[in-house]
Amino acid sequence: MSKNHFKKIIIPLLVFFLIIPFVNAQSKHTLSGYIKEKGSGELLIGVNIYFPSLQTGTVSNNYGFYSITIPSGIYNAVFSYIGYKPESKKLDLNKDIELNIALESSIELEGVEISAQKQERISEVVQMSVVDIPIEQIKNIPALFGEKDVFKALQLMPGIQNGTEGSSGIYVRGGGPDQNLIILDDATVYNANHLFGFFSVFNGDALKSIELTKGGFPARYGGRLSSVIEMNMKDGNKEKFTGEAGIGLISSRLTLEGPIIKDKASFLISARRTYIDVLLQPFMKLENGKGGYYFYDLNAKVNYDFGRKNKLYLSGYFGRDKFYLKQKDDFEEMNAGLYWQNQTATARWNHLFNNKLFANASLIYSNYKLDIYSEEIESADDYFKLEYYSGIEDISFKYDLQYHPHPDHIIRTGIISTRHLFTPSAVVIDAPALDEFESNAKKIESLESGIYIEDEFKYKSKLKVNAGFRLSHFINNKKHYFNPEPRLAASYKLGKNLSMKASYAMMNQYIHLLSNTGIGLPTDLWVPSTDNIKPQQSQQVALGFAKDFIGKNLSLSLEGYYKKMDNIIGYKEGASFLYIEDPTSSQEFSWEDNITNGKGWSYGAEVLLQRKYGKFSGWIGYTLSWTQHQFDEINFGKKYYARYDRRHDISVVAIYKISKKFTLSGTWVYGTGSAITLPNATFKGVTHNGLVDDKFNNSFFQTVTDYGEKNSSRMAAYHRMDIGIQYHKKMKKVTHTFEFSVYNLYSRQNPFFYYIEDSYYSNGTAKSELKQVSIFPILPSLTYSLKF
Repeated sequence: MSKNHFKKIIIPLLVFFLIIPFVNAQSKHTLSGYIKEKGSGELLIGVNIYFPSLQTGTVSNNYGFYSITIPSGIYNAVFSYIGYKPESKKLDLNKDIELNIALESSIELEGVEISAQKQERISEVVQMSVVDIPIEQIKNIPALFGEKDVFKALQLMPGIQNGTEGSSGIYVRGGGPDQNLIILDDATVYNANHLFGFFSVFNGDALKSIELTKGGFPARYGGRLSSVIEMNMKDGNKEKFTGEAGIGLISSRLTLEGPIIKDKASFLISARRTYIDVLLQPFMKLENGKGGYYFYDLNAKVNYDFGRKNKLYLSGYFGRDKFYLKQKDDFEEMNAGLYWQNQTATARWNHLFNNKLFANASLIYSNYKLDIYSEEIESADDYFKLEYYSGIEDISFKYDLQYHPHPDHIIRTGIISTRHLFTPSAVVIDAPALDEFESNAKKIESLESGIYIEDEFKYKSKLKVNAGFRLSHFINNKKHYFNPEPRLAASYKLGKNLSMKASYAMMNQYIHLLSNTGIGLPTDLWVPSTDNIKPQQSQQVALGFAKDFIGKNLSLSLEGYYKKMDNIIGYKEGASFLYIEDPTSSQEFSWEDNITNGKGWSYGAEVLLQRKYGKFSGWIGYTLSWTQHQFDEINFGKKYYARYDRRHDISVVAIYKISKKFTLSGTWVYGTGSAITLPNATFKGVTHNGLVDDKFNNSFFQTVTDYGEKNSSRMAAYHRMDIGIQYHKKMKKVTHTFEFSVYNLYSRQNPFFYYIEDSYYSNGTAKSELKQVSIFPILPSLTYSLKF
């Protein structure tokens, strides 16, 4: 293309996009500002700003900023948000106006009071396949050991499943745990599990919002196939010092927040630690030693408001799980154990170019490490140390722009680049007495980048469209991958409070989690795409309907989806995360030799009836789904059901505020049993030992097991009921909350795993029986918390 021809195309386009909006805006004005919580200054996400006479509006972004451009005139503007009293302002919009709003919290507010005002309704939102649970609702749901867990609350939503009994693992629409992009204040969290997967690492006291997207992904998200879980930490109270503390059966927590400079700067610090190591100490006594397990996590945030146009946020997270054994006698000292930890740090700068253009720049650090160690020490010069470790470290830069030219038009664009540093698998041996030091630690550096543009607009009041495009790039060892990722979501209004929705999204994933457990243990390893390991890719289409029942504050959604996944990876049969190289072999061995890749399919339907606020709230969810995998080197190349394939999944959640003092809650879940591989038969076979000689009398009998096809059996169906009751006692400036809850109320013996037990009779015959192991019977718990 010639330079002149290029100018003929580009210049008119620039004129159209840059000049026309200003021409159209000559008779219009812009209302913009920030929306915060009254009494704390906490910026609020997703507040609705609505003009009833124009039947149009907008919502505040992740930093509480909003902007809407409408014709000049006198209007009544309504600001509303779930759990807060709506605010109404009469405006004479004859010029651009900056209006900051403070909404008053009103958790006990009846739904009928809010229903008279405009709330964002699912029938009017273009985005589909989104799960949004208010944090206060999560705190009311009964939980295992009384530990409130955001991931366990998400598992109660349709299309989202857990891995095993009590696990906080997330499996979204047939995707594995590595296919979820978990974001905390823009930072990626790679291992979100405490206590070997029974709890997540996220402390609800430190969170302001949580949103999970399971399909129809906007172009601003990338890097994973199945879901995006975006969490935002609280900013910290800018007006007064407050706190929250809690004591449970296995852990305690403390959150403090307050102003550094009133109305300008604030801080938040939230910590949690388990005392399982103390509780288990009597049961883990060792001769001349001790052992234990504990976890802790820490969230911290500082922010500074430089004025209308600039704001700075610094936030971080650190958490660790550790299991250890220590023994010491007169001759030697022995230490062994394992730990895994996450570290994140984010620096964000908000800048308002004008009342229509908002920008955010982020510098992000994330680190995950697993370490397994063993030490035998006789003296300072005589010891043997063995260490195995794995990890991933990221440094990212991200820049996003949000432009509001019209109330029915929002443009977003941005760029992100991440340097990954992988340590897939490293073994270090240190033994001075043997004159030996050996390390096979190899680090792999790669660069992942993405650029996107996203255009959300409304056409003729009935059709809303979010069209986007993302171009992703990954480089590792001079191997480049470029992948275009088109995105499209549309909503068409069929009638009052009823709409039909459709979406399409292509996603690429350049980093992979090697797992042979399926339950998200810390021994799962993060590895990059290479010349041999291609990026995973998914394409997902969804079609659904959304209905709002305004008088009853109910919303109903029905969605069907189909997802195709290519280049998904897994361990070959018999492979493990820990390998030992053959010292006599000249062939180089790596983690890539343990891997096979294949395809996956997931499709189904989901129904959700939800009520987010009012004296009685909760939801009913149902999922019908199928998930299949196919690998050339697994199951003889035939398709098989994934371990987390479940035909039916039902959840019922109910929260009833009896009075200001008492809150009653309950959940009931049912799920088809997970797919597993069980032996079909065992028999004795004659095996010839050719290493000794070729004579038949050197043969011996060996038990041979026929397993049949992979995952052709099913565990027993899973179902469970939990209940809880909270008592709130307000005394001056302190609110005390006592909660009694019961996990697995009717003590259902749900399967955790199965094993085969052989019984032998006196006549020499044997009988094999399938045995089930269940880990959680009925479990009552009592927790106490206070807020000041």
